[in-house]
Amino acid sequence: MLKKRELNWQECHTLYDLMVHPDVFPFVRQKASSQDEFLFLTKQTIEAEERGEIISRTILDEWENPIGVITLFDIENGAGFLGTWLGKPYHGKGYNQLAKQAFFKELFYELNIETVFMKIRTQNIRSFKAAEKLPYAVLANETHKEIFQQLNKEDYIYDLFEITKDLYSLHLMRENEQNDSCLQA
Repeated sequence: MLKKRELNWQECHTLYDLMVHPDVFPFVRQKASSQDEFLFLTKQTIEAEERGEIISRTILDEWENPIGVITLFDIENGAGFLGTWLGKPYHGKGYNQLAKQAFFKELFYELNIETVFMKIRTQNIRSFKAAEKLPYAVLANETHKEIFQQLNKEDYIYDLFEITKDLYSLHLMRENEQNDSCLQA
């Protein structure tokens, strides 16, 4: 489902073609205007991960084809901002939620991240609804006013969601309890 980003021409070519779709491109943080620029951005991403500034993974489908990217940006004090995009053909097929679950497990239990923030453009209804579906995500416009105001200096552009390791762990525990009770019934 996820793998570390690679400087692989075929993978970068596929991801670039998926990223430039008009339903995807406006919501991508690391935009590239050409295949070569995308390759260069991928190289920069790999180097930034080596420096501990970001964590980035390629999202794969069940046949291990690259279909999108999930990244934790601006890592500081065990927290960072999530950025995810999927190619248009993969929208609405459950990949987003599966990718987030795998990424959160890696972040929280292997890489010592404590908090993941998601800034979602107010006009990005698809992402807002996806965040609302996550039982461990909390709208944080009020609880993290300083960050919310920093994101919206001039206009109200972003909503802020927060996912903590504790909330995510509680969710997994409840999910496991429900699965156990179903097996016993």
